[in-house]
Amino acid sequence: MFSGSEGGAESWAILASLVNTAKLHELDPQSYLTDVLERIVSGRTKSHQLHELLAWNWKAARHRTTQAAA
Repeated sequence: MFSGSEGGAESWAILASLVNTAKLHELDPQSYLTDVLERIVSGRTKSHQLHELLAWNWKAARHRTTQAAA
């Protein structure tokens, strides 16, 4: 109703799903999405590695990186 079109509604549903998944995994949605989009756009994450960008995998990798730095 407020999305303007069926395509807009679908885009909004995808974004809302990503934001809420980040929140469920106790991540800051803005930081998570910024990093994920930068990795995809820059090519640092290849198409066969996209599973690494799922919220739970991304959080685990961040945790390992933080522990290794300490």
